[in-house]
Amino acid sequence: MGEGAGSLVRRAAAELADGGVGTPRVDAELLLAHTLGVPRGEVRRLAILDAPLPDDAAAAFRGLVARRAAREPLQHLTGMAPFRHLELAVGPGVFVPRPETEQVAQVAIDEAARVAAERGSAVVVDLCTGSGAIALAVATEVPGAEVHAVELDAAAHAWAERNVAASSSATAVVRLVRGDARTALRELDGTVDVVVSNPPYVPPGAVPVDPEVAEHDPAVALYGLGADGLEVPRGVSAAAARLLRPGGLYVMEHAEVQAEAARDMVGAVGAFGAVETRTDLTGRPRMVVARRAPAPHHPADVKD
Repeated sequence: MGEGAGSLVRRAAAELADGGVGTPRVDAELLLAHTLGVPRGEVRRLAILDAPLPDDAAAAFRGLVARRAAREPLQHLTGMAPFRHLELAVGPGVFVPRPETEQVAQVAIDEAARVAAERGSAVVVDLCTGSGAIALAVATEVPGAEVHAVELDAAAHAWAERNVAASSSATAVVRLVRGDARTALRELDGTVDVVVSNPPYVPPGAVPVDPEVAEHDPAVALYGLGADGLEVPRGVSAAAARLLRPGGLYVMEHAEVQAEAARDMVGAVGAFGAVETRTDLTGRPRMVVARRAPAPHHPADVKD
């Protein structure tokens, strides 16, 4: 047996802080929990006791700490990312789901639950699903939800496929489709109750500051194309208008600075009624929400 858990965690936290990691103690504890295959609470107990750890475990932990200090994402090191009540498999090639997106999922979940309570079922589509986070949250939290998820990128689709396979049950199933969010699922046109999306939306010049994002999240999941970063969201919004039934709900995540532009973009589609901005858990304007307007009524010509 070698160095004590408490000493290892303290050294690791100091190394992570020197590397610019914002939550050094938390990350150190989570990395040691991952190394030992135990809950974080057990790591805290071992640290208080400064219980000695096997040399091989300590060496593996130090290796993970060095990688985290170099700003490799914590989720890539543990292979898992929490999202609402889910633990999703993630790694290179897929966007790591963020806590702020949980509120976007909540809007979709609330609407799907309302529709399912009224009609016994609800059809939900998640465009640009990435790891499958939003789709799986809806499927597992809304009994009666029929969830379809679309992802074009091969690497991200593979991660989503893994997560769907791990989470699917008799009562929570996601139909995963590899395809272009702008054109997929035409067989569902006009029948969907909720369309939800966290598409790429970062403008080309707005390179993320954090190395975990800039160097490890795939560019295809970050940059929305066009001068304003909203070219992909425009296509997603048009697809939402195509898919939704009259009265169906559309919710899409965007950057805080894009709130007005996102409202204008959705309004320009011409198919939605009132368009509003809603906030994430930190109170920042991070999503646009709109309802599909009823189809225009064209009364038959009245003849004399």
